[in-house]
Order: sequence, then C-alpha cells, then structure tokens
Amino acid sequence: MDARWCLVSLALVLFSTVHAQQTTDKEWWETALFYQIYPRSFYDTNADGVGDVRGVTAKLQYLKDTGVDATWLSPIFSSPQEDFGYDVSDFKQVDPLFGTNADLEQLFAEANKLGLKIVLDFVPNHTSNKHQWFIDSEKGIAPYRDYYVWHPGKMVNGQRVPPNNWQSVFYGSAWEWSDLRGEYYLHQFAKGQPDLNYRNPAVVAEFDEVLRYWMQRGAAGFRVDAINHMFEHPDLIDEPINNPSDPNDYGYTHHIYTKDLPETYEVIAHWRTVLDDFARQQGGDAIIMMTEAYANLTMTLRYYESDDGQQQRAHFPFNFVMIEELNADSNAADFKRVIDRWLGNVPRGKTTNWVLGNHDKPRVASRYGVERIDGMQLMVLTLPGVAVTYNGDEIGMIDHRDISYEDTVDPQGCNRGPNDYKYASRDPQRIPFQWDDTYNAGFSKAPRTWLPVHPYYRQTNLLKQQEADYSHYKFYLDAVAMRKHRIFTHGHFKSRSYDDGVFAFVRYLRENEDPMDDPYRVVLINFWDQHIIIDVNYLYQIRNETQVYLVGTDSRHKVGHVLDATQVRLGPWDSIVLGPVSGDILSGVYTLHASIMTRRETKTHSVRPFRWDEWTIDELDTNEFPRRDDE
Repeated sequence: MDARWCLVSLALVLFSTVHAQQTTDKEWWETALFYQIYPRSFYDTNADGVGDVRGVTAKLQYLKDTGVDATWLSPIFSSPQEDFGYDVSDFKQVDPLFGTNADLEQLFAEANKLGLKIVLDFVPNHTSNKHQWFIDSEKGIAPYRDYYVWHPGKMVNGQRVPPNNWQSVFYGSAWEWSDLRGEYYLHQFAKGQPDLNYRNPAVVAEFDEVLRYWMQRGAAGFRVDAINHMFEHPDLIDEPINNPSDPNDYGYTHHIYTKDLPETYEVIAHWRTVLDDFARQQGGDAIIMMTEAYANLTMTLRYYESDDGQQQRAHFPFNFVMIEELNADSNAADFKRVIDRWLGNVPRGKTTNWVLGNHDKPRVASRYGVERIDGMQLMVLTLPGVAVTYNGDEIGMIDHRDISYEDTVDPQGCNRGPNDYKYASRDPQRIPFQWDDTYNAGFSKAPRTWLPVHPYYRQTNLLKQQEADYSHYKFYLDAVAMRKHRIFTHGHFKSRSYDDGVFAFVRYLRENEDPMDDPYRVVLINFWDQHIIIDVNYLYQIRNETQVYLVGTDSRHKVGHVLDATQVRLGPWDSIVLGPVSGDILSGVYTLHASIMTRRETKTHSVRPFRWDEWTIDELDTNEFPRRDDE
C-alpha cells in the first residue's frame, strides 16, 4: 500500500478521535466558527457582475470543507441598493439582484444537509425611503404616520432649520426635509435610510413578524445591524460638541442622545424572547441573535443581559476589540491587556466571540500586514468562544486601495468627494472573492463586475493556495480543525506577554491528579520581526519537553519537533502551537483534508529535543489572566 495513503488514513482516524472527544454540553453556536459572506462579492452564477444567493449555495461544500459551522449573509432583501442592501424596501422579499425567496429557501435546505447554519443580516434601525411604510408615513396615512421620526424643525432668523445638530454617520445633517409632509425626517445613515420610531409599539411588532417569517423558512439566527442607533432622546436635545473643525462630520458631536440609549436593550430582550419561544415550539436547535454595536465595553456587554442577570438579551454582542483597539503598531502586551480585559468582564456563563474583520473595516492583512495573517487567524481561532471570519481573510486577501472615484460606489466614500473619498470608502474591503487565476478571479463571467477585482488576484487566490505545499489557507484549515478539540472548546485559559514581543496563551483541561499530566496547548505568536527565545514555563508549568502541533506558513519549526520547553525559539512573525510529547509524530495534526495531511508528511520530524543556540531571556512579566471560575 502507498505510504502516503497510510499516513492519510492514520491522520483521518486521528481527526475522528478528536471529534469523538467532544461533549454535547454546549449549544451549537457556543463553539462555532462563523463565516461572514458579503453576497455581492462572493460568487456570481448569472454573469451580471454581482454575486447572488445561488452563488452561496454553489459554494456550500467549500464552507463545509473549510470547517465552517455557520455563515451569516450581509443583506439580500429588496432594496434600491443605495447602501447595498442596508436600505431595505421589503424585509420579506429577496432582492431580484440576488435571486428569489425560493433560492434562499433552497440555500437553507442545502445547508441543512451539510450541517451548516445560515444566519441572516437583520437591519431594524431604518428602512429604505422606498419602503411602503415610509411612503405611507410621508403621506400621513394611518397607521404608518408615526412609524418614523418626524419633526417640523425650528425657525432661526426667519428660516426653517433642522430641530438639532445631530449628524449622519455618512456625513452632513441627520435630518432631511420632506416637501410632501412638510417636516424633517431623521436618518442617522444615508438620506435614503429614514430611522424608524421604536417608541411606537407597532414598529416593534412589525419586526416580530419579520423574524418569525424567516425562522419559519429555515433561518438559524440573525445578526442585528447597527442596533445601538435604535433609539434617540425623545426631546431631540442638541449633542455636545466634540470636534468643531467640521460641523458636517460625524465626529463633530458626542453621540450621547442618538446612541446606546437604555430602551434599546429592552427591545433586544423582547426579540430574544421571540426567538427562544419559536425554537422551543419547534423543538429544534437554538436560533441565535448576535448584535452589532460599536460601543464602549460597558454598553457592549449589556447586550448579553441586564445588570442583575435577570433579563436575557442577545446570545452575544460582536466583540470588535481587535478591530477598534488594536492595530499594526500594537505589541504583545497590548493584545494581552485587551483580550484579558474582555474575558474578565464577560458575564459568567456567557460565550465570548472574536471578530477579526468585516465588510466595514480594512481587511486583516491590510491592517496588520500579510506577514502577520497566520498569527492573527491562529489567535482568533484558538481563544475561548466563537470565532468570526470575513470571506477572503482565510486566504489573506488585501484591500484594493486603487479603486478610482469613478468606480467608487460606497455612499460613505462618495459623499466625501473625489479628494477625500479614499479615507471613508469601504469598497476596498468589499471587492470580489478571489477564487482562482481565471477571468475576474473566477468570481464572475460578466464583462464588468460591480467593483473591480484586485489586480493581484493571480498571486493571491484560493485555488493557488489549495494547490501549494504551504499557504495561508492550508494553515487556516489546520487551525480550524485544531479548534474543534475539546481543549479549545472547553479548556481553561491563561496568557502572558514575553517582553512585549510574544503573545502567549495556554488552553488546558484539569483531568489528572498531577497537573503536569493534564492535556494542554500553548499558542505562541511573535509580533516582532526578530528572533526571540522564551521559556514556556513562565506561562504554564509543563515537562521539560514539548512538541510542535501546528506551525505558521513561514515557520522554521516542523510539526512533530520535540523542543526544550525552556528554550523555544521563535522566528520573525512566527506562530506555533505546542502540546504534550506524543509517541506518534502526527499527534498534533488535525487537518480536514487528506490533501492537507500529505503536505504535513513532507516536513522533517525530530525524535529528540530540538535546541537552538542559547539566547538571553529578558526579565518577564508574570501576570496572568484573572479567572472568574475556580481552577
């Protein structure tokens, strides 16, 4: 029998063993890998230059093979597309640009066959001004007259002006005059996105029905968009000035009357009840709600539950600390501080999550550098809780920063004009997925795509990385498979920073009388562009020898190497995972595909401790993450 096939067979048995170790004491979503799909840019099946629902269905096997548990789709509902689906004109209809309701129901069905969950983007803060509710509200027709926030404005020096100084996220006043109604309407985003009036119970009830409608058809959950903009102060008070340099800029004021109002949490709690009641009646899996709110830590964590823990709200609020608080200049100590703070404040019994990128922010490889992509992905995939990947980040796609103003379509960029559009446009991170090196990166056969394909797609694409011996995608596969081990789904956590250069953490289980015999995995990520030697025992006491279980694309370490735990040398930007020494050199391999398993076979393995030349180890900070639970 072919030796390669023997190794593949053995590896697949080992992978099965990993899954056999899983327990069923957690809900499906608590250990899930969520994969965000931006449908416009994912895969185009009808050659119109825009991705569609059938394109997602066509690529479900790719998601399954990658190890994804659930995917959430950016908006696909009927819309004039002024903000690319975030301006919804009918919440119960798929936009013809993306397909039909039947296409979406087929997606639910096919995903279910593969054991995948489909989560929908839910945009309740506003509608399109083309929505029938707004059309009737503008005409003053009952019962829709008060579905939106209207105000006649005020008179200043004989001129009618907006009621206050509130600004739009998309630049300029948040108020727009309606000649038909003779009043201003509020729009915290684009003019074509009027804000709904949630002080009207009928509005809440409308969205109760929207949620039930899609749950009945197979939705596994909802990502609630821009939720902290839901309520405004009823007295429409001017907000205090923050930055007086540009009164049209969103940063002109402190948004204390238009964001994070306490009433928002009450609506979220109500919708949680709607979801839980439906799931209970159906007798199926939990239907989840995850909220998007760029807010401070205190406000964000309140989306989990009320301060007294009696009122349950979202299953989890998105955690944006790696987007908002950390960047390419952040060192290992910064990561430790931010991660430990988040973990130390999440309410007991709640599941945390880690978001590395999305359609609104520059891509991971662009923010942190391509050389760091493996380390960043490894970190997110092995920290406690849910992991979220934005489509394309698994292959290290980068932003297309050379899109011309003429080709720019994002209103946030267009509103800034030809001189400043690049500072605000989100188009660079929304470009088509790079499937292969064929025409339009394999995304579409159309003569023109809705956004230009990245000019470097021949260098960075999925097929090329699937066929390479080593690639960001193959490393991602290994890390995804590894995270399914019980050590990562149920293990304790402890972290430290080595001289600001290496962020290290350990996941471990308490199963033996002698802690030295407990299963563990040590994750080491070097944020420096230089070599460094560390003593793992400063993080976690282990036996003198430790084995390499996973290595980054450019690491000089090899899977199976046995290292001296007191002298682990990391190369520039290195990322590795260590664990107990095993009698089988493949014990650290948890890949999903036989093709990936064979490439690990080609790496040289050592059966003796692997030592580098001695280096001086600087004085180390011995602080560790303060656990909330007893260890």
